Amino acid sequence: MTGLTPESLALLLAATLNAGTVVALASLGLLINERAGVLNLGAEGMMLVAAIAGFATGVNTGSDWLGFAAGAAAGALMAGAFGALVIWLNTNQYATGLALSLFGAGLSAFVGISYTQQRLPERPHFAIPGLADLPFVGPALFRQHPLVYITIALAIGLGWFLMRSRGGLVLRAVGESPESAHALGYAVRPIRLLAVMTGGALCGVAGAYISLAYTPLWVEGMVAGKGWIALALTTFATWRPGRVLLGAYLFGGVTMLQFQLQGQGVQIPSQFLTMLPYVATIVVLVLISRNPTWIRINMPASLGKPFHPGA
Repeated sequence: MTGLTPESLALLLAATLNAGTVVALASLGLLINERAGVLNLGAEGMMLVAAIAGFATGVNTGSDWLGFAAGAAAGALMAGAFGALVIWLNTNQYATGLALSLFGAGLSAFVGISYTQQRLPERPHFAIPGLADLPFVGPALFRQHPLVYITIALAIGLGWFLMRSRGGLVLRAVGESPESAHALGYAVRPIRLLAVMTGGALCGVAGAYISLAYTPLWVEGMVAGKGWIALALTTFATWRPGRVLLGAYLFGGVTMLQFQLQGQGVQIPSQFLTMLPYVATIVVLVLISRNPTWIRINMPASLGKPFHPGA
């Protein structure tokens, strides 16, 4: 076994950003949902359908960006169906979300049968000119897929939108007290549907990123629980975009650390190393749950609760 060299540490940091981007994108989408008062447990299913939609589009068109667009559209479409059920028909949000997740897993497996052996065109290599060649920080930070940087910018922009813009204040008002927002003349249901579909689109981009960039192939069930991790991260982050990034990169770092340890021949059962990211997530949630008042203060007051305009 050998220690970490600067080169391997740089690669570990780069892989952490790459892995964290998946759950960061999905978590930011779910955060938008939940800020509007809607809890969507279907992230895993949406990401799976988006992964096969993005991969199939990438194989047939040769364009990753069309693949990301297809993934976003698939996620938004599934989220729109979910939103119609829970917002207008007032179905139970928990049960409907679980059904969406199961439906997405089955649909993606069925559609993806013919794509299991397919290959994408040669993968492009990204680098920021002038910065990518810097010692250590170049390979660690400046040779990432553009979506990594877009995700960071999105988190910053979403934080500003929620706290500083009129639209963000309206969205938060709908999540805190839809009755009061309705009394002030805001269209609560359309606002919630727009938030749900926007969140679904971001989950879709996250799913497409898995099959197009993170592990450029299609395998049934390849999201592997990242949708559930994204759901947990919204609570970990207390519904704040900046903290979502922190939690996502923490998960990405632990995920990549297991591969680093395996590559260095650490004598630990591989099954234990594989479960490390999920154990770390559970531990963090347990620690946060020890202070329920803190969660209650930060959580949108109407989260998971139906809204009846005529009530």
